[in-house]
Amino acid sequence: MDKEESFTDTLKTVVYAVLIAIFIRSVWFEPFKIPSGSMYPTLYVGDYLFVSKYSYGYSKHSLPWSLPLFKGRIWATLPKRGDVVVFKYPRDNKTDYIKRIIGLPGDKIMLKDGRLYINGKMLPREQIDDFVLRSPYGSAERYRQYIETLPEGKKHKILEISDSQPYDDFEELEVPQGSYFVMGDNRDRSDDSRVNVGFVPFENLIGRARFLFFSHMEEYEWYKPWEWPKKIRWSRLFNKIN
Repeated sequence: MDKEESFTDTLKTVVYAVLIAIFIRSVWFEPFKIPSGSMYPTLYVGDYLFVSKYSYGYSKHSLPWSLPLFKGRIWATLPKRGDVVVFKYPRDNKTDYIKRIIGLPGDKIMLKDGRLYINGKMLPREQIDDFVLRSPYGSAERYRQYIETLPEGKKHKILEISDSQPYDDFEELEVPQGSYFVMGDNRDRSDDSRVNVGFVPFENLIGRARFLFFSHMEEYEWYKPWEWPKKIRWSRLFNKIN
């Protein structure tokens, strides 16, 4: 085998590998990293997770760079209330966001004194131990932690600084058909449907967050491998996302 044939075979292998990777990311699973604290206590900054692309069918946002090869969704399956989803930010259709679906099409959503109402009924919540976030420098921020129960019975944890923060009150509004109302579990530290995100069109959903495959503390430095064992959050690896 001469050098030209060897180079050609190597190039083919690389091209095939890239095409397979693109196919897997477009059809089955795509990895995402959590960059902000809007989903504490469910997701931490430094969590890495897999999102299932097939959960809700496929739209142009399922493809790399949101290539407009087709319109709407194909093989669509509707999301359920309480799903943690990754979606394209409706204002630019480029930025990836991750939140929890709270309102379904046709639902009426209201927040009053920090309490969430869906279709006129206040969601029950049970206060549990406070959640403490500690910075790399040792300072701590304490949040009230609750278990909130959605209308269908699904339970999940939320955080509140208090029930009198800037976005703890808004008038009742109805979720349009074909769209969803999303919120972060860290209620007072989340840009979601209450703030700039607005309603999320079904087409913008990328997939459902399934499980963590890696997690590290915020001060993690990849170029110091001798510190990795102390920086990895071992207890979070391979946890299912509820």
